[in-house]
Amino acid sequence: MSDNDDNKEALLAQADGVVKTVRFVFLVILLFPVVFYFSLKIDFEKDKITDFVEQPLVENGIDPESGLIIDEHYELVNGTCSACHSINLVTQNSATREGWKELIVWMQKTQKLWDLGENEILILDYLEKNYAPKEQGRRAPLKDIDWYEL
Repeated sequence: MSDNDDNKEALLAQADGVVKTVRFVFLVILLFPVVFYFSLKIDFEKDKITDFVEQPLVENGIDPESGLIIDEHYELVNGTCSACHSINLVTQNSATREGWKELIVWMQKTQKLWDLGENEILILDYLEKNYAPKEQGRRAPLKDIDWYEL
């Protein structure tokens, strides 16, 4: 009778394996259409992916992220100046080339600004052109106004 019991256990183990295999095949058959459907929805073209990268819009020649005037070497100025302080310290000020140079020397002596090397000339060119002192005040005087008496 022990041979009979061994045969039963072997048959039960074999049946259990068959049941597990049938379950697995059944799940694959059920899940395959779902996986296939969603894989068709994914578009792997690089052109489509780059559409989702937002490009900053230039408004009136000013970079909206930094506030700097877009001109040659503005990226260099942005990267160099914003490494230590807000770029607003640049955009809200104006100076002559000599004034900007003095600020750079001051920052190097007191604020641990590194030696800018050849980039210093490019930065000064940008600052001199775009953030030089303006001859007029905050706004132009009013002209050609027809005033009326109160």
